[in-house]
Amino acid sequence: MNQPSQESHSASSGTTEIRCDVLVIGGGPAGCWAALEAAGAGAKVVLVDKGYCGSSGATASAGTQIWYVPPDTDEREAAMASREAMGGYLSERSWMVPVLDKTYESVNRLADWGYPFPVDDKGAQQRISVQGPEYMRLMRRKVKNAGITILDHHPATQLLTDGRAVVGATGLRRQQGGQWTVLAGAVVLATGGCAFMSKALGCDVLTGDGYLMGAEAGAELSGMEFSSAYAISPAFASITKTALYRFAQFYRRDHSLIEGAGSARGRSIIARVLLTEPVYARLDLAETEEVKAILRRAQPNFFVPFDRRGLDPFIEFFEVKLRLEGTVRGTGGLRLTGLDCATTVPGLYAAGDSATREPICGGFTGGGSHNAAWAISTGAFAGASAAAFAHSSATGSGVSASRPPFTHTENAVDPQAIIKAVQDEVFPLDVNYFRTHAALSDALDRLDRLWDSISSATIADESQALQLRQAQAMTATARFMYRAALSRTETRGMHRREDFPKQDPAQHHRLIVSGLYTITVRRETIDPGVYREAAE
Repeated sequence: MNQPSQESHSASSGTTEIRCDVLVIGGGPAGCWAALEAAGAGAKVVLVDKGYCGSSGATASAGTQIWYVPPDTDEREAAMASREAMGGYLSERSWMVPVLDKTYESVNRLADWGYPFPVDDKGAQQRISVQGPEYMRLMRRKVKNAGITILDHHPATQLLTDGRAVVGATGLRRQQGGQWTVLAGAVVLATGGCAFMSKALGCDVLTGDGYLMGAEAGAELSGMEFSSAYAISPAFASITKTALYRFAQFYRRDHSLIEGAGSARGRSIIARVLLTEPVYARLDLAETEEVKAILRRAQPNFFVPFDRRGLDPFIEFFEVKLRLEGTVRGTGGLRLTGLDCATTVPGLYAAGDSATREPICGGFTGGGSHNAAWAISTGAFAGASAAAFAHSSATGSGVSASRPPFTHTENAVDPQAIIKAVQDEVFPLDVNYFRTHAALSDALDRLDRLWDSISSATIADESQALQLRQAQAMTATARFMYRAALSRTETRGMHRREDFPKQDPAQHHRLIVSGLYTITVRRETIDPGVYREAAE
């Protein structure tokens, strides 16, 4: 077991100070796998979480599929080819292969640790999905048993640098009050994506914090235009698990059927109708009691809000909406320089939804399966790489924060008002789903002005510090998204330009975003071979 990290407390100043080898920010699957891998490499590890490691975040709240494919040549080939066209041929086999390998290995470790995978009628375990609560409960236990220091309810607010590399972070102690500082040889950002507090299931803690901290330190982002992921949800509930809607038909206000809404293009058809009137659903394709019972067993939490209302979704109409999931189910995030999951800043690594998933998904959502595999594999890659970096370098002198600390004045901003202003720009379907130059430009102008007014904002009291930081992160994320979306003048993957409805072969490249006050976008070329072969 690793030796505990060096820790000191100051009651007078309300601070916690710790020194370790690797700091992991985020306690979801990617953070837990990163922490375990770093500890396994002999590093002293600290994991900080905005909530409670093991129960907060998108994965902990529900079940998820996993991109788990046995090492069979034909099966692996089919698995890799299945998303290439949908993603606009922006994925890379050089990433897919190691991600599939590491996911297969790691999920098998889960089975060895005792995760209760279901078995088929022949007694073979089916390792293609996990239930979030059981999965994350097991991961927390493994992290604790590895001697890793877990700091729950300790959100990170800024990274620390020594002028050359990232050497730690600082943040808030939500329950005790005051602040914490961790000095580390390397940092892994595993803070998740950004759903803009849309009430999507388990996602309100996912506010783009890692994107903002990374950008402040000088890291680049990629794939931020692929961020218009919306999930079907009952209008009265936050459940965004959409698998059961395969058994649904969709209807207009007068209960006339919406043709094609259940097809592969169904989301776009529903979105188009929602621009002018409400949409209703009914799970009327589940025709037998046996099928209904299977669906209830498969996703019991889907039915909870219906049962509470005494509403039977199999026979009664219920109103649905499209709830923004942003980069949580999109593919954008911090740009990785290689399989070590390093960012463009020394000492800073990214994993899970904090990192762009373009290497395995291109421009189309990885849903649950690919995203789960990405969290597992990049968590492991980043943790091992961070440990190696920490052991090979020494923390420099002159440590400083990547941004100035919060201050308090009488002219403080209202974080809730900022959050509402950002949501007004990213929630509307006719801005973020059906994109045009005019709508994106107008929204971005307002977001830029908002950023100028809040980037160095003050707060009325310490209790608002976290809210303000989340508001700043959401504002920055929205600006990254729309700046990239304006630069991609085509429709590719989930990025839909109404004014450029076709895919343009000349734009088979990635868009790399950097900067905060002035955001720049540059192109990164991709080997065009697979695109040419597919086009031919």
